[in-house]
Amino acid sequence: MQPDDLANALRPKLGPRLRAVEPFEGTAGRVRFDRTAALDLFRAVRDDLGFGHLSMVAGIDWVDRREVVYVVWSDAARQYAILSTDLPADDAHVESASPVWPSANWHEREAWEMVDIGFDHHPDIRHLLMPDGYAFHPLLRSFKLHEPEELEVKARHV
Repeated sequence: MQPDDLANALRPKLGPRLRAVEPFEGTAGRVRFDRTAALDLFRAVRDDLGFGHLSMVAGIDWVDRREVVYVVWSDAARQYAILSTDLPADDAHVESASPVWPSANWHEREAWEMVDIGFDHHPDIRHLLMPDGYAFHPLLRSFKLHEPEELEVKARHV
């Protein structure tokens, strides 16, 4: 599959919400989409194009905006595709991919926790790596190291 194949398959379903499909070496291409198209795109990529496995969800803080990157795999095509959307830094949220790919659950929790990206309708958004009550997002570029006495973290009792 080539980027043009992706674009031709997705454009009728997404229209202007499909921002671009770019070549990305070693993959079927990089699909840039508007966040309002997330679920439609995820379903089309899985059901129509055969990308049945979500390998990764990553969040990137570009200071003025956030980016969410999804890496999906097709067994039939033996190929990856990359899906990405930009989010305003002051309104960084997108629909959860968990209903389409259950493997998104933990990846999205990590992106929320580390980079403060919200995933609407996520089935279990809670801390994965940091302690409960931790109010900071360590991978934000604005994150500053704090002195231990400045942090108030609730202890988790197991």
